[in-house]
Amino acid sequence: MDSIRRYLAEVRCTLDALPLEHIQDVVDVLLSANYVGSTVFTLGNGGSASTASHFACDLAKGTVIPGRPRFRVVALTDNLPLMTAWSNDGAYEDMFAEQLTGLIGRGDVVVAFSGSGNSANVLQAVELARRMGAITIGFSGFAGGRLSTLVDVPVVVPCDCMEQIEDVHLTLCHLTCTVLREQMRQIEPPVWQVLETTGRQSGWQPVVATPPSVTL
Repeated sequence: MDSIRRYLAEVRCTLDALPLEHIQDVVDVLLSANYVGSTVFTLGNGGSASTASHFACDLAKGTVIPGRPRFRVVALTDNLPLMTAWSNDGAYEDMFAEQLTGLIGRGDVVVAFSGSGNSANVLQAVELARRMGAITIGFSGFAGGRLSTLVDVPVVVPCDCMEQIEDVHLTLCHLTCTVLREQMRQIEPPVWQVLETTGRQSGWQPVVATPPSVTL
C-alpha cells in the first residue's frame, strides 16, 4: 500500500507544479488552428506514440460541436506500413519528418510528445515543421530535453519518472480537449463558415472553374 500511495502522491505533486501558462498557450494555438482550418499533426514514440494517437482521436471526435468546424488532425503514428517503410528504406530518424514533408503547410500545427525530449525522429520532425512555417508544441518531461528548446510552446512535466510523465501527458491531452470544447461553444463561428452557411441557405453555390477542353 505504501508504494501505491507514494506513486499517487508523486503524480499529485507533479500536477500541482505544471506550467499552467504554457498549457493555456497550447489551448490558444489549437483553438486558432481550428478557427482558420489548419491541420494538426501529432507524433511520438512508444508510450508517447499511443498518447499522440489518443490525442488525435480526442481532438477529432471529442471536440465536436454542432455548427462548428471540426479539427483537421492527423496522427503520424497511425500509418504502420508507411512508418516501417521509411524506417527500413531510410532511417528511423526520418519516420515522422518524411511523412510531414508531403502534408504540412504554413500555419499548420505539430504536437510532439517525448518523455525525454531527445528522441531523434521527433526532433527532426519539429525542425522540418519550423522550416515549413508550422507552429510547434512539445510535451516532454525531466529537464525538457532539446525538444523544449526547439518548439514554440514547450510543456515540460517536472518529473523524473517516465511512467508518471506519460500519465500527466495524457491528463493534459484530456484537459486540453475539454477546455477546447468549452471555448468552442462560447465563441462565434469563423467568418468563412458563416458566409458558407448563409450562401447555402440563400441558394448560392460556389463557382467551380471548368477546365479548358484539350484537342489531341
